[in-house]
Amino acid sequence: MFFRKIYVEVIRIFFTFSQFFPGKTGDILRRLTIVNFFKKKGSNISLRMGVEITGFKNIEIGNNVFFERYSSINANDGDIKIGNNVSFNYNTNINASDKGIIEIGNDVTVGQNTVIRASDHEYKNINVPIKYQGHTGGKIIIGNGVWVGANCVITRNTKIGNHSIVNAGSIITRDVDAYSIVGGNPAKLIKKLSNDRKN
Repeated sequence: MFFRKIYVEVIRIFFTFSQFFPGKTGDILRRLTIVNFFKKKGSNISLRMGVEITGFKNIEIGNNVFFERYSSINANDGDIKIGNNVSFNYNTNINASDKGIIEIGNDVTVGQNTVIRASDHEYKNINVPIKYQGHTGGKIIIGNGVWVGANCVITRNTKIGNHSIVNAGSIITRDVDAYSIVGGNPAKLIKKLSNDRKN
């Protein structure tokens, strides 16, 4: 027990060192070390400085996936699956903790400061503060070829269909059909993409 605590503490120190090591050397260090803890990993995964990860054993990531600085990936008691050729800009939060599920397809682009959160606080008991009522997990599916603009929030039990666009600053609270442009709070259909985009 004592040696396990020491081992865990050493690993935490190493992760913190790796997370914040600057420059290309830091990128290489994270690629050679931290990436290997994922449940399943593809090739060419890039974690820029300050990326925080919890729940490695519940995270699967494909090929050519890029996380910009200060993003976070949290899968404690949840599951995250990310496809190929996916990029996340600065300060993106992908959070499936508390029994949530997040599945992101191939060729997806996510803008900075976006939150993808697959669980909500419970709030049914008015005699107990919300912070003590736990969470309810749900599922988020983001299809192939989706573009999510900056400063968006995607809530649980929603699906964004293939090749759709979520305008910057939007809140996704219901499903988005494939080949759609949506925007607003809550997000609503702005237009359908024309057939010449469907290739």
